Amino acid sequence: MEKTWRWFGKKDKIALEKLKQIGVEGIVTALHDIPNGEIWTLEAINDLKNYIESRGLRWSVVESLPVSESIKYAGKDRDELIDKYIVSLENLGKAGVTTVCYNFMPVLDWARTDLFHKWEDGSSSLYFDKARFAYFEIHILEREGAEKDYSPEILAKVEELKKTITEEEKNDLIDSVIVKTQSFVNGNIKEDDLNPVAIFKSLLALYDDIDKDGLRQNLKYFLERIMPVCEEWNIQMCVHPDDPPFQLLGLPRIVTNEEDIDWFLKAVDNPHNGLTFCAGSLSAGIHNDIPKMAKKYASRTKFVHLRSTNVLPNGNFIEASHLGGRANLIEVVRVFEKENPSLPMRVDHGRLLLDDEEKGYNPGYSFLGRMLALGQIDGVMATVQTELQK
Repeated sequence: MEKTWRWFGKKDKIALEKLKQIGVEGIVTALHDIPNGEIWTLEAINDLKNYIESRGLRWSVVESLPVSESIKYAGKDRDELIDKYIVSLENLGKAGVTTVCYNFMPVLDWARTDLFHKWEDGSSSLYFDKARFAYFEIHILEREGAEKDYSPEILAKVEELKKTITEEEKNDLIDSVIVKTQSFVNGNIKEDDLNPVAIFKSLLALYDDIDKDGLRQNLKYFLERIMPVCEEWNIQMCVHPDDPPFQLLGLPRIVTNEEDIDWFLKAVDNPHNGLTFCAGSLSAGIHNDIPKMAKKYASRTKFVHLRSTNVLPNGNFIEASHLGGRANLIEVVRVFEKENPSLPMRVDHGRLLLDDEEKGYNPGYSFLGRMLALGQIDGVMATVQTELQK
């Protein structure tokens, strides 16, 4: 597999020259300065592509060309937004950047309750605490009916937390769930928004009448509209699984397990309609067998994210070592190196190591932590390749 790295453009604190030194071959990035729903011009695409290539790397994957919320909930301007999306895809095709990772998750790109959860060795990583998320839903968002989504055990923990949580902890929870994990990804929330909770609640309200089947049909409509331009320019569209792969906030989730993946691949049965195989997102659901799914979907996978999680007995989960956790990345690498070895792969969500925490990196995207992960996975890949040669 091609070793790639998610990079957030010319303003990224991590220079491309550093990435070249640590063995990165391809870059995963996007035009982060262009607002959601606006056209990516050929000029802007080529400018970034040439910048990357001038550093001896290639633009391997677009992550992501965002799908506007109005496309997901079928707003009145859906067709206009899809038309613009098609123009952006055509321009990417003309520039020769033809693998596009996207998601169809309503409102949230991903969810964590703690961005700096400490490990015994002093490093930190992302963490999801189910009781704290329930507190966020019930007492900060005050989402109607949220209590029905949680077990009596979780609700009891919420009541205990209600007695002890400080204002600072509440603000940290808002920052973790709404702001820090979303502002650098999808643009729905910005770092300087004065009332992110109110904005977040207004976004949730857009999906009041959308259930799982409705969201599925909106994805199908979107894919059917864009497939002609994908066929013309050989663009590989690869949807990212929901993170985490279970219901949150009363929103429908449609890429959480095998049944979901089977559905969207069959609904638009086109070789350009594929999957981003995110082992980490899928592993946060105890219903998913990650190596089995890798083998099943290897031929329809266009891009691989390698990370792993540990799911705790209480339903909480934490980012695991890239050599540990329930994703079993060694076996996942073995599957893809055998079944589809030309795929771009990037390590994901590295821990914060040494002075990473002082650098102000985007959550999950440290330098030293990801460099360690890349070294680990590089060794796994070399071992697997040796196995296959024998």
